[in-house]
Amino acid sequence: MEIVWIILGIALIIGGFIGSLLPVIPGPPISFVGLIMLQLTAIPPFTTQFLIIWAFIVAALMILDNVIPAYGTKKFGGSPWGIAGSLVGMSVGLLFAPFGLVVGPLAGAFIGEVIAGEKANRAIRSALGSFFGFLFSTLLKVIASGIMGYYFFTNM
Repeated sequence: MEIVWIILGIALIIGGFIGSLLPVIPGPPISFVGLIMLQLTAIPPFTTQFLIIWAFIVAALMILDNVIPAYGTKKFGGSPWGIAGSLVGMSVGLLFAPFGLVVGPLAGAFIGEVIAGEKANRAIRSALGSFFGFLFSTLLKVIASGIMGYYFFTNM
């Protein structure tokens, strides 16, 4: 049975890493489940504290994944309309995943700024802030999934 847990864990770690790059798949939670699979082997390699810390990290990443694009919009000079547009665009983008998850916040921030009466240059800047926020969020997920993969493979 132990080999089944290890094979399933490897598949989940790989799937989680790939999911970190694809907006529609929740990569870090999948990688975390891969760590849990390794924990089910005859000699559990991780402490309970280790797994609890990673559970909090994964939960924080999933929350930040939805907040960082709006924060990027704000940092690039977006108004409350641009921030709201980014959040609405992200929500609508879920319906058209994975492409919509990239374009949604970008288009939403732009449309929000245009509705607020901003000029195209400022609206584009706000939209780029949303896009850079998305990229940063993706980078955080890739790093976290990579670290969990490292812990998995070094403790097999």
